Amino acid sequence: MGARKESVFNSVCFTDFEGRFVARLAAVIPRFFGGAEETKLAGTSARYQCRVKIEYQKDLMGLLEEGMLLAVRNFKQAEVGEERFTLMEVSRVWPEHFGLRGLSDHGYYPMQFEIIEQSEEDWQTDDRSTMMIQIDAIPINYDLVLDKNCEFEFVKGFSYPVVGSSVYLLNSTMINRMYNQKIAKKLNIDSSKTVDDARIDPRLGLIKMFQASKTIIPIYIDFEKLTRYHFGVFAFTGGGKSNLMSNVLRRILLHTDNTKVIVFDISCEYVFLLLDLLADPDVSAKVVLEHKIDSTEQFFNSVVKPREYEVDERIKAGLACIMEQGKLAYYTRPKQRVPTYSQFLDELSAQRKDSMDKPHYMNAIDRVHDAVVEYVEEHGLSENQEVSEDFVGYIDQIAADTIQQFKVHEKSGLYAWATTRNTILDIIRKKQEKEKEEVGGLTTEKIRELLESEEKLVCISISDPFTIKDLVVALTQDLLARRKRKFQVKPYILLVFDEAQEFVPEMGGSMGIDKKCSKQVETLLRQGRKYGLGVCLATQRIAYLNTNALQQLHTYFVGTLPRPYDRALISDTFMIDKGILEKTLEFAPGEWLLSSYIATGIENVPIFIKADNAENEIEKYLKENGSK
Repeated sequence: MGARKESVFNSVCFTDFEGRFVARLAAVIPRFFGGAEETKLAGTSARYQCRVKIEYQKDLMGLLEEGMLLAVRNFKQAEVGEERFTLMEVSRVWPEHFGLRGLSDHGYYPMQFEIIEQSEEDWQTDDRSTMMIQIDAIPINYDLVLDKNCEFEFVKGFSYPVVGSSVYLLNSTMINRMYNQKIAKKLNIDSSKTVDDARIDPRLGLIKMFQASKTIIPIYIDFEKLTRYHFGVFAFTGGGKSNLMSNVLRRILLHTDNTKVIVFDISCEYVFLLLDLLADPDVSAKVVLEHKIDSTEQFFNSVVKPREYEVDERIKAGLACIMEQGKLAYYTRPKQRVPTYSQFLDELSAQRKDSMDKPHYMNAIDRVHDAVVEYVEEHGLSENQEVSEDFVGYIDQIAADTIQQFKVHEKSGLYAWATTRNTILDIIRKKQEKEKEEVGGLTTEKIRELLESEEKLVCISISDPFTIKDLVVALTQDLLARRKRKFQVKPYILLVFDEAQEFVPEMGGSMGIDKKCSKQVETLLRQGRKYGLGVCLATQRIAYLNTNALQQLHTYFVGTLPRPYDRALISDTFMIDKGILEKTLEFAPGEWLLSSYIATGIENVPIFIKADNAENEIEKYLKENGSK
């Protein structure tokens, strides 16, 4: 590459920190050779680790950060006038002193102290003869192709880099274009004019690069793909999971027209975290609590708040707005369950087992079975729906005629089943009367109807595990069945499961409602994206999650996970290098590793980000409305 062309590339695509960054690729090291133990230690996403050596400059250590992207020429043939680079992500940076490296614990003690003492002064110089900076970098399986006009293209795949060649550092403008260009165009925004106001700018936060130079690089994400193809948020307690979640949901609701959100809030904290949206008259929303609330004081006490807001009276003004707008309701759990059409068919199957030795009984069962299936198909119903009064009257007549035609004995179980269908009418009518009495109470069916009407946000804050899991099973079955029947995709519905270990626990040790709920959410994850039903799982211990469900996620945010097993599971499930994951141990609350197979500007490349703080939006709302 000529000096002039290299200079152009440096100014447009790369940075050398005003001549400070002079680096060469020293080695390309195979990560593993097939041995089980070696694979376990090395991670799963990269076949090679690259070692980069940099001439020492005293200011450089403060400028280099993990997560930065390096470019090195590779052996792949490029077109005339083009240059092709292998891209690598920095996983570790450290300085090295020649004298300290040669220091032995067996040396004369005064001499050891003298060498160590001398090294402190050396670090404050630019002495390249005794010091250097070393970098470990992981190839991200993309090539950067640049033409003579500095037009760029990212090409998927790994190309072996030329050992000994110069290493270049992608500058902030290139990083912004790389991660944001496609998405900013889709969202019709200018990523160079970014602000932290959620109502103005749909960014999630800032990319953690070039922070020492105070360069701001926003991070945007394709909300449609994020929603439809499922995502996960994983961090230990205090990592900011709920804060990030509320920020993502806020931006989805404010910056998309065809997405609805339902939050299963077992910890009862999202009423506060989404207070500005729930109290906004322009946002169609509903809060569903466990019990009926009669006063603002009760509502205030039922909402979990961060420690600094626990006694903040300004929150009551927002809660009062929610109540005044008729957005507050409570869940009515059915006392007597009306059977569904599928339960009718299951009962007939049970009768069949008891009548295997009576062919005429089998014929009678088949006729009633066919009549149920025909009714469901003719009326465009779902088998998961509760039966109606019209159906009960219809099937009662069919059953009565059938037992007469096939001479079913009046003391048989089939006869007893067929002649007691009308008793279901009493259950249906009692349920209807109960619903009329309980004004504001919402059944599972009514919650589903909310999602199919104008409501954009439904927050279900129920702390009782059995009640909320039972609701999840019934609601998700109904939503999925109805969308399948209608071949419906839009509007997209995002179902959010905070404390996901409660809803999708590992199947081996689960039973009862836990196992049923886990299996149902797994089914939703497998099939939902075909019908516009997306899922978000947020948890602090992914080790307790159903791994089949975990593997359906296409985007993930990883915060601090102290337990090695959790990090290993992330690495194995999402194909992310363990060296990159180790950086998450240093994260402060609100800092995340983001990677996506589909929703980010460049696929499956880990990005270190600092998420915007959701409490800033709440504080802004409280300052403007808290005294009303």
